[in-house]
Amino acid sequence: MFNPNRILVAGLLATLGFAATAQTAPAQPAPGAPSVAPASREGHGRFDRARMQERMSRYFATFKQKLQLSPGQEAAWNSYLAALQPTPMQRPDRAEIARLSTPERIDRMRTLRAARMAEMDKRGDATKTLYAALTPEQKKTFDAETLRRGWGHHAGRGGHHGHERGDRPGAGPRG
Repeated sequence: MFNPNRILVAGLLATLGFAATAQTAPAQPAPGAPSVAPASREGHGRFDRARMQERMSRYFATFKQKLQLSPGQEAAWNSYLAALQPTPMQRPDRAEIARLSTPERIDRMRTLRAARMAEMDKRGDATKTLYAALTPEQKKTFDAETLRRGWGHHAGRGGHHGHERGDRPGAGPRG
């Protein structure tokens, strides 16, 4: 059954995944370790912020073109894009965390979680605002595109990570 809320959640999760990776700082080499040239890092798990920004810009340009927005919808689109921009999230300092007691660490993690949730809410509200400004045909396009970027891109390969339900490694029979 078609459920627009699941589609919006999937799109938001995909976007948040992008935002989370955009905020990860690259590992610092050990003192005295030989430095690695940037060209030799390509494709070896290093995050290239500029390349990701370029890919996202191309994606959103194509997405906007598919939606065929009217001039009256531009403000909602721009607000949507602004809300999706990754914001630097405060990462706890290891030395600071080590000085805290367990209850204090829990409180610190809860504070950070609340900040992440506020970011998610901001993105969700901007998405709903844009969605409300779309025509029924544009909503169909939006739903299909965000499904494709989220959960839906696995569907053509037999489910999550290409495994049929029940035949995932380590998955037993369902009863």
